[in-house]
Amino acid sequence: MKVLDLNWFSFLILMSPQWHRISGTVQPGYRVASGTSDRSPYPKGTIEMQMPFFRELGLDLSPYFLGTLNVAIAPFRFEMKLPKYTFRKIRWAEGFDPEDFSFSPCRVIHQNQLHNGLIYYPHPETKIGHFQDPSTLEIIAEPIPELSYGDRIIIEIDLNQITLTQTKA
Repeated sequence: MKVLDLNWFSFLILMSPQWHRISGTVQPGYRVASGTSDRSPYPKGTIEMQMPFFRELGLDLSPYFLGTLNVAIAPFRFEMKLPKYTFRKIRWAEGFDPEDFSFSPCRVIHQNQLHNGLIYYPHPETKIGHFQDPSTLEIIAEPIPELSYGDRIIIEIDLNQITLTQTKA
């Protein structure tokens, strides 16, 4: 009879996603990530430019739309706790300082359809510009048909990787 190794069992439980649902509203962003902004210095979009660097470090973004969903989750704020991926000092744009990025798996539910995604977090202390409010999640997701600004969606986040706090009214 084999004895269960509790350390291994504890590790598996800690590593299993602890999905938590939160609702949010899709809102317009800067449109720099997708390259659709007229004022962006990155006509291809920042995500497409960053993809090769992330792929080289073990994160393939090819299944995802090359832009971000900006989702307002107020009155909640989020903080990266133990993201699945953190990449330091990525020099993805010539002439700019390197940046740090973190990613945490998430799921987006829209019109009762589940779509895989990643919370995309350019660390503010190293980010070139276009800062987000801590009540706005930037999400890279599989293409989601018929998604529009103002739509209410559900985001499933892993509470092992992200902390949510509620702001006081």
